[in-house]
Amino acid sequence: MSIASANIQRSLVEQIVREIVMAQFGGPPGKPNLVVSVSARHVHLTDEAVETLFGAGHKLTVAKNLYQDGHFAAEETVMIVGPRRRMLPNVRILGPTRRDNQVELATTDGISLGIDLPIRASGDIADTPGCVLVGPKGVIELDHGVIRAERHVHMSPADAEYYSVSDGARMSLRVASRSPTTFHDLLVRVGEKIKLEVHLDTDEANACDIDRAAGVELLK
Repeated sequence: MSIASANIQRSLVEQIVREIVMAQFGGPPGKPNLVVSVSARHVHLTDEAVETLFGAGHKLTVAKNLYQDGHFAAEETVMIVGPRRRMLPNVRILGPTRRDNQVELATTDGISLGIDLPIRASGDIADTPGCVLVGPKGVIELDHGVIRAERHVHMSPADAEYYSVSDGARMSLRVASRSPTTFHDLLVRVGEKIKLEVHLDTDEANACDIDRAAGVELLK
C-alpha cells in the first residue's frame, strides 16, 4: 500500500469517526447529547398506595424502561376522578415507587377534571389540590399531590459544568420547528448518574410541534 493510499484511508476513517461522534452527541465532539422527552399525564405512588389500589403484596410491573436509568412506565394504570365526578381513565403509573403520592397533569387535563393546577417542581406538593385514584382493588382519596410539573432539565455534574450552571438555576430551551418556540425558566436539576434530558408536558410539546423539530438547544 502506498503512503498516499494510506493517508486517504486514514482520512476516510477519521471522517467516519467524526460523523459517528456528531450523530451520537448531536453536535461537535464534547457537546452533551440533549434529549427532549414529552411527559404525558402520569402518577407516582407509594408502596402502600400500590397495595391499596392493586391488592396486598402487589408490585409494579415494568412495561417500558424510561430514558433515565432505573425509571420505568408500569403496566398498571389508574382512573383519576376530579371534582363533579369528572375523570381520566387509564392514567399510567411511573416507577419506582416514591415516598409521596403525586399526580402530574397538563393544563388541559386539569381543565378536563375541573382542577386548577398549580405549577410546581416535582416533590413540592404542599398545599396542592387532591383527587381520587381508582384501581382494580381499591380507591384512594388524595387531599393533595396534584400538580402541573414545571418544565425542567435533568443533567449530570459534567453537563452542569459544560453549561456553566448549578442545581436550581434556570435555562431556556429553543426549539426549531414549524412552530419555533423558546421556553424560558427551565428548572435545572443536577444529580449523579443522570442523563441530559428536558421534560415538557403534552401541552408544551404540542405547542412547539416537538415531534417534527429540526433541532433543540439549551441556552443560559
